[in-house]
Amino acid sequence: MTKEIRILALEKLGKWMQNLDAESKSFLESLSFKNPWYTYDNVIKQFHVIGSSLSIENLTQWVSPYQAVDNSKTVGLILAGNLPLVGFHDILVTLIMGFNAQIKVSSDDAGLTSFVLTRLIQIEPDFNQKIQIVETLSNFDLVIATGSNNTARYFEYYFGKKPNVIRKNRNSIAILHGDESKEELTKLGSDIFDYFGMGCRSVSKLFIPQDFEISRFFEAVEEFKDVANHYKYNNNYDYNKSIYLINGDKHYDNGFLLLKEDKNNTSPLAVVFYERYDDISKVESEMNTIKDQIQCIVSSKPLALDIPTFPLGQSQCPSLSDYADGINTLEFLDKNQ
Repeated sequence: MTKEIRILALEKLGKWMQNLDAESKSFLESLSFKNPWYTYDNVIKQFHVIGSSLSIENLTQWVSPYQAVDNSKTVGLILAGNLPLVGFHDILVTLIMGFNAQIKVSSDDAGLTSFVLTRLIQIEPDFNQKIQIVETLSNFDLVIATGSNNTARYFEYYFGKKPNVIRKNRNSIAILHGDESKEELTKLGSDIFDYFGMGCRSVSKLFIPQDFEISRFFEAVEEFKDVANHYKYNNNYDYNKSIYLINGDKHYDNGFLLLKEDKNNTSPLAVVFYERYDDISKVESEMNTIKDQIQCIVSSKPLALDIPTFPLGQSQCPSLSDYADGINTLEFLDKNQ
């Protein structure tokens, strides 16, 4: 397959993802029975984000600096499953660069990745020779693996002798300036609640000015209250609330989200940590110091950061070139063709 044929097929896949037929919608609706976190709304949201990026113009411009020639090397992909199709970008990179993809999906995947790739093969049958979903990786040349800080150590042990990209835990952070409008703070709710806050691009920590009123934030995100209707999310909310009450930990509670002052950047599900600041330059300096732990920042104003920064409400809408952990996987594969 030429690069042009691959791009054309991926564009057709993107159009399908944005205009699903009734049978496909029915399958997506069934996913929540296998994985309750994969609600129909969240899956459709991910389909639209991915699908809208797969235009011929976007794909061509994105891959143009690289050779992307068809080759026989195989990339072993170990995918996460915390969000629907969270590992699709790694598959996309592998296929568009002309490599074979040997894919180990997460146990949480619920058959979604296979469903999408089956459609891609229907669009371009030659992809059938390039895609393999397996239980265990074998006979691969390179590895791209996503996991936790703990599993990363195992990945490094098993795959360290192969060219590899191994990702660890990351979180995302919002830096507020105090003069945000209610509409802007409402957009921040998407960064927090989309996909139930389970992704590395989900905001788990707020930096707020000393005089910022918490009530302003709670009023602005009230429209996300339906998240509490999801029993697994609500179980986490109830559990963390009970822990804080038992321990006497000071926190704010709006009925579906807990806000707790804490210097940690990684908060439990249904909790967002916050920290007040006097000097935003100190916050910028602190963030740059720990940039390897942060996926992205959201802010209503430009900041002096070495970390990808998005407007409020946009953390969950990465472009093709917004690479996880800041590692350019196109470049990685190009160097190892």
